[in-house]
Amino acid sequence: MMYFSVVSIFPEMISGITGSGLLKKAVDNGIINIDIYDLRDYTDNKHRKTDDRPYGGGAGMVMTPEPLRNVVDHIKEKRDGQVVLFSAYAEPLTQKRVKEFSKNDHHILICGRYEGVDQRFIEKHVDIEISIGDYVIMGGELAAGVFMESVGRMIDGVVGNKESVETDSFYKDNQYGYPQYTMPRDFDGEGVPDVLLSGDHKRIYDWREKNRKSRK
Repeated sequence: MMYFSVVSIFPEMISGITGSGLLKKAVDNGIINIDIYDLRDYTDNKHRKTDDRPYGGGAGMVMTPEPLRNVVDHIKEKRDGQVVLFSAYAEPLTQKRVKEFSKNDHHILICGRYEGVDQRFIEKHVDIEISIGDYVIMGGELAAGVFMESVGRMIDGVVGNKESVETDSFYKDNQYGYPQYTMPRDFDGEGVPDVLLSGDHKRIYDWREKNRKSRK
């Protein structure tokens, strides 16, 4: 089984991501286990505060290290795992790395917020930092969803047809998808390529290989 432990100050966002689709089905079928941890439950102050002003000044707030350490220690008491922090400064998540992550059975996903996370927590407790692209979003929750969906797809049984995974774009080096068509056969005056209606699997395969998409 694949385990994801997700740490966030907005656990309801994670519930929204994992409460439908193939991730929910995989959880219901006992293929994937997802535990969601509210970081505020691991604070030691009455206001359940998880951030403070940065030393040295500057805009915004920084996530304090104590609650993060507390929740990671709590999770690891139950099951050891790789601690992943989503960061704008890290190496990007690629399909190659997704396949590597799928070989590890427990990922502890830290969803940062504000201006970032206290560096001392990162250096002592984070195993790897991951970026989902060269842009900035409000926090790590959507990145955690991307991580769980991409890594989860690699687990046998999550996607009903294994061929759907093996033919994904990027599953192999320089592998891209091909144009897809479905009903109706006529859409706004545009038809479907005749070869796809031929029933000739060899011709269809050759057509798809010839017409694979590529980056613009």
